[in-house]
Amino acid sequence: MPPTRTHVRTVVDTAPDGHPQERDAPSAAGRPCDEAPEGTELHIIGVHLYLQNSHGQILLGLRHPDSKFGANEWHFLAGHCEREAAIRCLVREAEEEAGLLVDPDSVELVHVIHHSDSPTARPRIGLVFRAHSWSGTPRLLEPDRCVEWRWWDPTDLPAAVVPYSRVAIEGIVAGRLYSETGWGE
Repeated sequence: MPPTRTHVRTVVDTAPDGHPQERDAPSAAGRPCDEAPEGTELHIIGVHLYLQNSHGQILLGLRHPDSKFGANEWHFLAGHCEREAAIRCLVREAEEEAGLLVDPDSVELVHVIHHSDSPTARPRIGLVFRAHSWSGTPRLLEPDRCVEWRWWDPTDLPAAVVPYSRVAIEGIVAGRLYSETGWGE
């Protein structure tokens, strides 16, 4: 069966100044086609870099003690997609956060983690990518967010790792592609 493609329909109206004006056509329910159906909760998409050195160690950053998220915990080099493709986001974040240059053609998806931090927080989907080709030495380019980069054996992690990051790393080591956390387990 061929893949389904979704297109946003556009309607051209005349604006008050007489110029054409485009807008999304409403769906049958009266909402623009690109809005989520009623009852759907939109998720935040995050990208995470599972970067290994020549010794098989993975790179984690120690979150700043004043950070709203994961204070004093080790976490992947990560970021949120900002209306961009996930791999493009990963490449951008690696350069912005640590000065690393990641070859986008060498990136593979190694894990997906679906998590919820609390019943009131927006749910998240974390895409964890491994980069097979990269260059640079990790540098602290956002010291207000990360105070240290360090390489760790993925089977011997420090105690203070962001919980969903630990679950994802354990999943990768075990060869699992998907994990869930925070959904009332």
